Amino acid sequence: MSVPAESHQLVNAVVLLGAAVIGVPLFKRLGLGSVLGYLAGGLAIGPFGLGFFSDPRAILHVAELGVVMFLFIIGLEMQPSRLWKLRGEIFGLGVAQVLACGALLTGVGVLAGLAPAAAFMAAMGFVLSSTAIVMQILGERDDTASAQGQRIVSILLLEDLAIVPLLALVALLAPAGAGRHGGDPWAQAAIAAGCVLALLAAGRWLLNPLFRLLAAARAREVMTAAALLVVLGAALLMELGGLSAAMGAFLAGVLLSESTFRHQLEAEIEPFRGILLGLFFLGVGMSLDLSAVAREWPLILAGVFVFMAVKAAGVYGIARLLRAPRREALTRAALLAQGGEFAFVLYSAAAAAGIFDAHLAAVLTAVVIISMALTPVCVLALRLLPPPEPSMDGVEAAQDLDGCALIIGFGRFGQIVTQAMLARGMNVSILDLDTDAIRAAEKWGVKVYYGDGTRADMLRNAGAETAKAILICIDDPKDATRIVRLAKAEFPLVKLVVRAYDRIHALALLKEGVDFQVRETLESALAFSAGALAEMGVPAEEAADVVADVRKRDLVRLDLEVAGGLFAGRSLLYGNMKAPADGRNDRADREALDEAAGNPPGVPG
Repeated sequence: MSVPAESHQLVNAVVLLGAAVIGVPLFKRLGLGSVLGYLAGGLAIGPFGLGFFSDPRAILHVAELGVVMFLFIIGLEMQPSRLWKLRGEIFGLGVAQVLACGALLTGVGVLAGLAPAAAFMAAMGFVLSSTAIVMQILGERDDTASAQGQRIVSILLLEDLAIVPLLALVALLAPAGAGRHGGDPWAQAAIAAGCVLALLAAGRWLLNPLFRLLAAARAREVMTAAALLVVLGAALLMELGGLSAAMGAFLAGVLLSESTFRHQLEAEIEPFRGILLGLFFLGVGMSLDLSAVAREWPLILAGVFVFMAVKAAGVYGIARLLRAPRREALTRAALLAQGGEFAFVLYSAAAAAGIFDAHLAAVLTAVVIISMALTPVCVLALRLLPPPEPSMDGVEAAQDLDGCALIIGFGRFGQIVTQAMLARGMNVSILDLDTDAIRAAEKWGVKVYYGDGTRADMLRNAGAETAKAILICIDDPKDATRIVRLAKAEFPLVKLVVRAYDRIHALALLKEGVDFQVRETLESALAFSAGALAEMGVPAEEAADVVADVRKRDLVRLDLEVAGGLFAGRSLLYGNMKAPADGRNDRADREALDEAAGNPPGVPG
């Protein structure tokens, strides 16, 4: 069936969305991550796959739009104040890694027979890791806010900033008469610097007044349009200055990052973040020239292997030199061993300036794309490493303990529980696996022992057999249930008091026969409700009665659910919808509530 010409763009949009919807869930199901799914989807629909996108210019346009918009979002999150807080890691660790890896990879290029300028540009393009891929993987691993994640983010920030001087160097290293504007490279550099200064001046004195004026109009769509105007205008200005549109968008984001309207702009653009990232990755996948790979596959595969291996060695060496733990150094090497999206910008500028020929640019681009595709696989390979041994400095393992209560888990929940036990003067034994938390507890005068509560020998060493009760305060429901089953089998006479993760976990614990369980959020939520009612003008006595009623209903529902399943006692739950007309008889539920309240059957309580 032929597609009308006017529907061609719609077909392209459907194909792009279809590739993302099919590829991403499939690759995530295989444990390979969403990034690889986008890259594979783009490759499948590109000119070297199924051929839905046959015009290379259209593909480059789609990919560049994704880069431009993505880098604006990255810039919007890079406030100068944040850069200042991370200045040590950024300008220390980041600079050391960029210089070391750049020198190593430049040496590889020279040994491969490239001219020094070409070898340098090829190396620096690969040095600039993919911020998009690394941030996506860190987010999926929930590792962005950790100390290790913050150091990686700092390196990425420095690499992102490094594109500015590198693009300026392109004009200086260009052969005489080459380049976009031709003529004197110093004149080109001056034009580029003037455009950057013009953009900085506009950001300093024009953007805030502009957005204040638009905010007064109270038209949300105008604010979104203004943000796009700033992004595309900055991109155009950088293009006219001989630099890249991507760098202009990035600088526009940085300029807006300290604006009083930053949060509003983030709220406007945030819904598009995922689709723009996906669009970028799809564009990268589509731009992989399989015909070039087929022609030059020995050279390209050798380039991927050598560049990734040398860069990973450089990243690992700098990490260890600056006293990073071995496992963190390996993680950093696996995450940062690839080239990134800025390589396309730098290689394109170098090719336009005559530093590269078209063949070398195509080979280097293929090397970068394949390295990006291999990054999730490298991260998955880290799982093959044995888990790191915790440092036992200042930590004592549980051995021959004799507390009347054994507390397993010294997190936020366990710390409060421990206070109640100690206030009563009880001799308690406390176990935890977090050696940092154990050392921190000693500073507050609490002795915590290292021990794994899921092991019977550890429980015996901690005195579980002679304890009156085992208090399981960990937040992992699977491990908590495993400890319950182990304790019931090994120490059947010891009371089990367990922290439940949620209602489903509470029901599972009751079926295991624990002596007492409480959901970790129940009492705090009830106290919160009482406070909220009081703040809203409900008398304190009435608020207390309401909370007592909710607590009573919850307990009765839990008893009914143990016997009849999760939806038993549903009629005791307050709702804001009309009761479903499903013919259910809730009389038994009401009688159970009356019985719990001590009322005669049929008499309201």
